[in-house]
Amino acid sequence: MNHTSISTLLIANRGEIARRVIRTARAMGIRTVAVYSDPDARSPHVTDADFAVPIGGASSAESYLVWEKILDAARRTGANAIHPGYGFLSENAEFAEACAAAGILFVGPSPDSIREMGLKDRAKEWARKADVPVLPDAVITGDDTATWEAAAAEVGFPLLVKAVAGGGGKGMRLIECADDVIESVASARREGANLFGNPTVFLERYLKFSRHIEIQVFGDKHGNAVHLGERECSIQRRHQKVLEEAPSPVITPEVREKMGSTAVSLVRELGYVGAGTVEYLFDDETGGFYFLEMNTRLQVEHPVTEEVTGLDLVALQLRVARGEPLGFGQSEVRIDGHAIEVRLYAEDPANDYLPTPGMLHHYTHPVRTGIRYEDGIAAPAEISPFYDPMIAKIISHADNRAEAAFALAAALDGTQMHGVRTNRAFLAALLRDPDYLAGATRTDFLDHHQHLLDPPMATAWPVHLAAAIAVSTARRAGADPVRGHARPGFRPLATRLLTRATWHRAGQDAALQVGYRLGGWQGETDLLLDVDGVVHEFTLRDLDVDGVRVHYDGVDYPCTVRVHSDGSVWVNDASSQSGWQQEARLPDPGDATAAALGPVNEIPGTVVDIAVEVGDRVTAGQKLVVIEAMKMEHPATAAVDGTVEQIHVTVGQYVDAHTVLITLAAGEQP
Repeated sequence: MNHTSISTLLIANRGEIARRVIRTARAMGIRTVAVYSDPDARSPHVTDADFAVPIGGASSAESYLVWEKILDAARRTGANAIHPGYGFLSENAEFAEACAAAGILFVGPSPDSIREMGLKDRAKEWARKADVPVLPDAVITGDDTATWEAAAAEVGFPLLVKAVAGGGGKGMRLIECADDVIESVASARREGANLFGNPTVFLERYLKFSRHIEIQVFGDKHGNAVHLGERECSIQRRHQKVLEEAPSPVITPEVREKMGSTAVSLVRELGYVGAGTVEYLFDDETGGFYFLEMNTRLQVEHPVTEEVTGLDLVALQLRVARGEPLGFGQSEVRIDGHAIEVRLYAEDPANDYLPTPGMLHHYTHPVRTGIRYEDGIAAPAEISPFYDPMIAKIISHADNRAEAAFALAAALDGTQMHGVRTNRAFLAALLRDPDYLAGATRTDFLDHHQHLLDPPMATAWPVHLAAAIAVSTARRAGADPVRGHARPGFRPLATRLLTRATWHRAGQDAALQVGYRLGGWQGETDLLLDVDGVVHEFTLRDLDVDGVRVHYDGVDYPCTVRVHSDGSVWVNDASSQSGWQQEARLPDPGDATAAALGPVNEIPGTVVDIAVEVGDRVTAGQKLVVIEAMKMEHPATAAVDGTVEQIHVTVGQYVDAHTVLITLAAGEQP
């Protein structure tokens, strides 16, 4: 078979996966081309590439999903191959066909394979042909709600409704009982139509005690097919993965071989070429496993497989696309040690994982043996509401699972992220949780570990407040920038009276009324804090404009402190991070503006559904409007009983954060 050369590769993606592909392509001597939307003009993947082409637009629908723009960028730069990454156009058969028609190599499987596996009902038919076990299911195509309810009863509860063209947890709902069928199916169909252009959904039996296990597979154009072992991805929120690891803590060599061989059987049945992932549900009670879907692309979590096998999966993709054989057989695949990956998101786990777009002022992480970072952004940067809120992936590799978990948790502790709220502390707490370390990682793990979502700081928060106040005061006083020294005879921090101020801690609603007094000479300073009537005493050493060593309750805490342009003060020590903001003045009650008695959206997004009309009577908690942001639907609900007085938005309208959506007249109406 003739090999096709790749001289210039366009990456039809953004963020960390674009950077990942560029890194391997450059190592293989291939020129690279980035494309970018308007919000991504200053993103790292743009400067990483040899060439970059603006494709305009802000949302995915205006940029990365418009394949005509992608092909035009390839033509302009002479790219003879396109790597789609994951998401966006990676599983779009029409795009793969358009690439072929333009004489451009698509780094992925054939359009037929993408099309067949892209529809979950068709994928299950192929699985049955390959003797892969499947769960009971039913396809929903029409608008007859009675048919929906009958199909659900036949499949049995609990069940999942899934968009047939969906992926990544989008267009998916869990249905516990018959009362929820109509609303959940309607919502999944709407999301499927909006995100994937296909409203068809199917129902599938849901296993309560299950794990999400996936098998990495590869096929080449010479008829070779292998699997590279499993990844466990059971810990999920909103049906989207949070943590992935390889190998699974519960899969035995015998089960691994059985799952791997069935996955390879499906690859051969399809005549599949390239990288793919066969996903299974593993029944913790019976040890059985059942086909979920096949992803016809590189997965977000592919680095854990790379770490334990020593293979570069992107390089394998490019070689297979050029027509080269895999170059190894199943017997040569080895699993070495254990790898874990976490996804660092701009989101608030304690607030139903609500995305938190906004300014990321500062982002750094420690360099440690066995820790790998796949960064999508470089601070300072704006976390856009138009895309998935993932900031980075962090991967650890060690001799065993416990060592990998503790090393990754320590790397998260050392990662500084100032500005938007993230899931950093949640991930570190998760990795140290006894149940996680024991391998009890079923798909309902987070449902039973809600305490991990908002873990307390490992360091007492008054230590960080003391550091924030001391360094802020030192900066205003003009302390010498040389660490550990003040100007001779310098005593600007000495005060007799308490200085009063109101401070806010990031992520906390309550304001703190603080009185403080600083005093002392060179090298050592005393600090007294009165916080809401509770007194704390500290000794400060090495006070400087960017850090201080805080002695509190018999322990020294070396803290780094950064003050950002918005006035926020962020403090890090070896195990904790916190953000602080001092009010410029006490608020004047006369300045307060009465809030509307109606829902206000917390993040920017697009209105996709309005569930009420003017004059409707509603009850507290009732869903009124649905906002789509960062590929997820967010319902806005009534805070009180009342009557809809005015609707301020329309379906399809883009709204900024804190927009009043609906005005309610509170109370009973005649």
